[in-house]
Amino acid sequence: MSQSPADVNSDIAIFNPRPSIQEVRLTADHSCLIVDDALVNPEALVQFACAHRDEFGTSQYAYPGIELPMPADFTDRLEAFFSRYIRRPLNGRRTLQRYCRLSMVTLTPDQLQPVQSICHRDNQRVEPGQCIAASVLYLFHDSSLGGTSFYMPRKSAEETERLVHDAKTLDRASFARKYSIEPGYFCASNDYFELAGTVPAQWNRMIFYDGSIFHSGDIRAPEKLNDDPRAGRLTLNGFFTCSRKAT
Repeated sequence: MSQSPADVNSDIAIFNPRPSIQEVRLTADHSCLIVDDALVNPEALVQFACAHRDEFGTSQYAYPGIELPMPADFTDRLEAFFSRYIRRPLNGRRTLQRYCRLSMVTLTPDQLQPVQSICHRDNQRVEPGQCIAASVLYLFHDSSLGGTSFYMPRKSAEETERLVHDAKTLDRASFARKYSIEPGYFCASNDYFELAGTVPAQWNRMIFYDGSIFHSGDIRAPEKLNDDPRAGRLTLNGFFTCSRKAT
């Protein structure tokens, strides 16, 4: 019998004690921080995913696949790494909430809902005076499974908010008629968003970014997606709500 995730020791992943951090400028206001060789033992996290494969469930958010919440002790270790190396460069002062999960993109393009067919932000529940940072750790060797792309709105704030609202509330046919956006993974500029930059996936690469910037998985080979942690697009996703650093 496999252990419950809550009972697993945090040694399933040890973060690099001497990380090399590269900053990639996306826009005038936003950067992405890249940490290669993020874990000392990344294969252990894949093994953990395999051991708990039956416990992955459908995402409660708009994520186009399945996910497994990580145990508290592991989340503490991730937050400690974030606080030491990442939080201040992303304008955070103190971490208020944190959450992380293992995730696998599994849906075919024709299964995607409108909200899954456009880029998105992670700051919907952030209060004034707060900010949110997000992270993705790529736990697959086949880089063609896709990295992460970032976008800037081409329309006004009001038009962009209307698009996002409609993506959450309209059915696929109605949304496609109104915006000419068919179900599919979002990988390029369109009339509403301009591609600002893409970070390619790489084994044991971890990226951190401001969750207020629009972003999406850069999935150009959806035929390769599957629910096998050793062959699919397995990632560790983290979210950190912080008080905002004074400017």
